[in-house]
Amino acid sequence: MDDLQIIELYFARNEQAIRETDVKYGKLCFGLANNILNNNEDSEECVNDTYLSVWNKIPPTRPNCFVAFICKIVRNLSMKKLDFRLAQKRNSNAVISFSELEEILPDNRINPNVSDEEIGHLISDFLEEEKEDARNAFIRKYWFFDSISDIAARYSFSESKVKSMLYHTRNKLREYLKEEGVEI
Repeated sequence: MDDLQIIELYFARNEQAIRETDVKYGKLCFGLANNILNNNEDSEECVNDTYLSVWNKIPPTRPNCFVAFICKIVRNLSMKKLDFRLAQKRNSNAVISFSELEEILPDNRINPNVSDEEIGHLISDFLEEEKEDARNAFIRKYWFFDSISDIAARYSFSESKVKSMLYHTRNKLREYLKEEGVEI
């Protein structure tokens, strides 16, 4: 079933919408949640909470890109759950990813005039201009929290190539943000 048909099921308040969403996007949602939480039970709970959230948001929302809509919800719910865990139990992939980006993103205490939304738009603009391989690796690492080895396997790269691409992309992003007037 295509996304438009699934969305129409939500608008009709037909519970089949949740089943169809699970069939089409269940593995993606679980994988994303598990990359962040590294716990099957918590990941499954986030996926179920995602379906409830989608049910509550559609209608009135009619997403243009259903998969992005769902991924954003599952990611946000997973990040909230991660915040409630003790620091020792956190997934090292997510923590490492955040620490790598911390070095190139502005601190709100130093630069309170730049909103997170503005930074998000600048990063999106930057990534649109990057080569597809570098863009995909960056998104898989910092949005989906895939490990270096998972990214390498997905795109048939060596792990050292993935690390190098991420390093160079982060540095280019830092320079791009400086050029755009964002103080880091």
